[in-house]
Amino acid sequence: MNPPVLALTAGEPAGIGPDLCIALSQQTLPCRVSVLGDVEVLRARAAQLGIAVDFVTGDAIPLHRTGTLHVRHIPVAAPVVAGALDPDNSAHVLALLDAAIEGCLNGSYQAMVTAPVHKGIINDAGFAFTGHTEYLADHSGTKRVVMMLAGGGLRVALATTHLPLREVADAITPALLIEVTRILNADLQSKFGIIRPRILVAGLNPHAGESGHLGREEIDLIEPVLARLRGEDIDLVGPLPADTLFSRIRQEPCDAVLAMYHDQGLPVLKYASFGAGVNITLGLPFIRTSVDHGTALDLAGSGRAEVGSLLTAIDVAMEMVAKQGIGR
Repeated sequence: MNPPVLALTAGEPAGIGPDLCIALSQQTLPCRVSVLGDVEVLRARAAQLGIAVDFVTGDAIPLHRTGTLHVRHIPVAAPVVAGALDPDNSAHVLALLDAAIEGCLNGSYQAMVTAPVHKGIINDAGFAFTGHTEYLADHSGTKRVVMMLAGGGLRVALATTHLPLREVADAITPALLIEVTRILNADLQSKFGIIRPRILVAGLNPHAGESGHLGREEIDLIEPVLARLRGEDIDLVGPLPADTLFSRIRQEPCDAVLAMYHDQGLPVLKYASFGAGVNITLGLPFIRTSVDHGTALDLAGSGRAEVGSLLTAIDVAMEMVAKQGIGR
């Protein structure tokens, strides 16, 4: 079997995305990696970091080896200074994602891995952009996707993603929970090779509503949905109080946790993964993983950016490629 081909989008050029790509050139990997970015930006960042890199730009993507980096050149629109955002380069950032999506859909790449982008500067440039997850869904024609992070021995998926807290309760509907849970279960089977995933589901309210005294969403909404989905042979436990759910995993292992909102589930995972977490988008017609951190503008070009999350994202992508279809 040929080593898989992964597309790595370099992300915001003023952030640590280029630094991570240069750091990756110092690793040997059992796959082929094509960095989607501006080769001159990467060349300049390598010089700034004092790292010698042999840049390869041909159509053939070789096995990734130490000291080299294959780059699919997609030029920036304006000069890049490490740490200094420029809205003129926002279209370039989105063009990297578009190229990766196209390559995954036509079979050129077996998976895509993304370096961080800066949502604020993309919106300042006039593009409506809430994040990688939503953008990839829109541009691949996917109706519903699920954000899941993995690391520290945990997998945590989210029922809602980038919403103000006051909007979360209204966003959680039976239709949403049914779709999210089905996608989570199906992708754990088809992309992780887990034959019958066990999923722990958090309640929305403190103490999972305390029998309705602290909110009725668990009784009126979450419990009926879980009962319906158990009838489809999906192994679900919950709704459980979020404050004790993660300690329960020590005695009762599971394959994933479904949290109701972003800051309910992710702080625990990010603490447990300690800088090596991975963001995974479920429900897409291709595999996508990402680092779990931001652009870190203050670290760009400094040589202090940590490559651990990117290496883990690549490892997870390769694992998913290898296991794709096993659990079905």
